[in-house]
Amino acid sequence: MKRSALLFGALMLGAASAANAQGLTMQMSNGWNFSFAGNVNAFWIYSHSKDAAGNTTGNDLSFGTGLLPAFATFEAKGKEGNTDLGVHFGFAPQVEFGGHNASYFGTDAAGAQIDMRQVYLTAGGSWGTLTMGKELGLYQRGNILTDATLLGVGVGGGGRGTALGRIGYGYLYTDFRPQLTYSTVAGKPAQFNIGIFDALRVGSFTYAQLPRLEAELNYSSGNVKVFVNGAAQTMKDAPSGGNSLTSAGVGGGLVFSSSGFSVTASGFFASGMGYLLQGDGIVGGANFDNEGVDGTNSARKSFGYIGQLAYNPSGSSWIIAGSFGENHLKQTDADKTASGSSASDGLKNRAIVGQITYKWTKSLRWVGEFGYVQNYVLGTEVNKTTQGSIGMMLFF
Repeated sequence: MKRSALLFGALMLGAASAANAQGLTMQMSNGWNFSFAGNVNAFWIYSHSKDAAGNTTGNDLSFGTGLLPAFATFEAKGKEGNTDLGVHFGFAPQVEFGGHNASYFGTDAAGAQIDMRQVYLTAGGSWGTLTMGKELGLYQRGNILTDATLLGVGVGGGGRGTALGRIGYGYLYTDFRPQLTYSTVAGKPAQFNIGIFDALRVGSFTYAQLPRLEAELNYSSGNVKVFVNGAAQTMKDAPSGGNSLTSAGVGGGLVFSSSGFSVTASGFFASGMGYLLQGDGIVGGANFDNEGVDGTNSARKSFGYIGQLAYNPSGSSWIIAGSFGENHLKQTDADKTASGSSASDGLKNRAIVGQITYKWTKSLRWVGEFGYVQNYVLGTEVNKTTQGSIGMMLFF
């Protein structure tokens, strides 16, 4: 059965000592077994932002989770005949209230929320595994799971929900989405995953008549890990007839590890997916990210990349990591006419992040980060933020 994305991500980042804290496992009388695992993390996050004129636009100190949410995962696994069966539930309770609100059950009370990130079943055997339900997507999954800020804060944080990590600053968010996915047998150097997914709305294109297709190929050999992923979908702006928008993207990356050093490079290119969430994110009833199309409903192109270096000396409890990454949203011809600017980039986000981790015990770690974030519109810097955070992560 496919393991939790939480633990898979920790393993991809070389944090096996944290992921090995497997929590509680019980054998049931019907031959099935039940397990409970997860993590709790909390960070103290300070950020200071200035606009192009040097005026302070933000200055705040707050608590929140990192990019990885706090997780409580429940699994039950069994075998009937030659078929391996399983179910998985992943609850992600919030830590922060958002906006320094008092504890209450209003729309801003993120601390009262539980994000139901995972609800899926699996059926597998010598032929591979089928996963159906809500689980982490495939497109740009490798990009986010090899990002060191997955076990830190990265950009943002301290508001409602998790921090951004490098979402919008090196990759698009893959998200936890409804799917039916096939995975080849695990434990071999190469593994292939392909699935049909619930399509994502983009601007006025809100009708799906075909499922979204996503796929990912992973290959590991010695000190090298390589991954390639992609996605494609077509949406319409009317229930019948109307106009169509095809969104598509490819991504990939490479991880090389030797003598305590780990070098990671990843990137993506997309059309009609914007530069943050792959589709429109609805927050409080408003479109949070509708940058996939221009004013004429033509697809905008985007790309991003990350370069990352980490060092964990042999036998040491310390890990030092640093990364540089950007996301670009290109102007279309219609954008250039509307903006009166010939700049290639409509929007650009850049972040430099340094991270230091101390593994206090096998399951507990301290994480400190410093980030320098820049945001550009039409080639001009409009905002820059310095950010620092320190927190604890406990895996069980």
